Amino acid sequence: MKKLFALCVLLTICLCSAAFAEEKLVIYTTVSKGVVSELVPMFEKQTGIKVEIVRAGVGELIKRIQSEKDNPLADVLWGSALASLQAAGEPYFEHYVSANNDAMVDRYKNVEGWVTRHSLAVRCLLVNKNLIGDIPVTGYADLLNPALKGKISSVDPSASSSGYGHLCNMLFAMGGNDLDKGWAYVDKFCANLGNKLLNSSSAVWKGVNDGEYTVGLTYEEVALQSVKSGAPVKIVYMKEGCFVEANCTAIIKNAKNLENAKKFIDFLTGHEAQSMLINKLNLRSVRKDVEMGADFTATEDIPLFNADTSMSGKMKKAWLAKFKDLFIQYE
Repeated sequence: MKKLFALCVLLTICLCSAAFAEEKLVIYTTVSKGVVSELVPMFEKQTGIKVEIVRAGVGELIKRIQSEKDNPLADVLWGSALASLQAAGEPYFEHYVSANNDAMVDRYKNVEGWVTRHSLAVRCLLVNKNLIGDIPVTGYADLLNPALKGKISSVDPSASSSGYGHLCNMLFAMGGNDLDKGWAYVDKFCANLGNKLLNSSSAVWKGVNDGEYTVGLTYEEVALQSVKSGAPVKIVYMKEGCFVEANCTAIIKNAKNLENAKKFIDFLTGHEAQSMLINKLNLRSVRKDVEMGADFTATEDIPLFNADTSMSGKMKKAWLAKFKDLFIQYE
């Protein structure tokens, strides 16, 4: 009888442990702390799933995913430019299409089968109004002004999706169909950085907010956040053209908590979470049925253009190497 009781207790413990293991989700993410602090508790409350967050730049996180392919330590990569995911490679990620895919704007639907777009990033410049004086800053061309040398905050494109996004934006906006012309601009831009290249996207906008830099190359989410915080800054959408890039999420191949990862994808693309993105988190939604917030500049008032994201994904390794070669010559 005692043996039977002990066996029942052991079985109960094993079943409870298995159930507990299922109620877990490990997320590698690049998204801001503000987004995490709003969305993750909501997801945990709705599902009962405990989330563990590991935050780093997209370059570092993708290297982890690739090195951990035989024993993945995370379930989801949350927050990456499409180009970065494409460069990493489809074999590192699971195929899953959200239950909300039909509610997405057509161009942001998961047509690949493994990439979920969850918000939109608009590249922009952030200018410190106390420092800029009468120096004109309306776009990329103005960043070559000698008066701004060493006063521009820009993140290493190999460390951040936002940095690589700006590099691609520069190449297409300044070169058009002539990439050599685009690289000629990037060369001059590197020279005007004054041997200053930052290691994180957050350092870019913080540096402008705090008056360490006059202008920074950043993205709309954090730029709006800076303006709302009362920092002496203004947003500039590059007159040469900005491209709207989807922030993407993907489930890591052989994720240990696969079903929970799928639930997170469905949550992230759901109407409630998407509404919060706009109303509280300064991000543009990818759903058809979520209205744009009043704080956003109307899309038609931003000089937008379509960049070749398939090319930027395929060429990422080569373009990062070329940027590095251009930058180090001015060190």
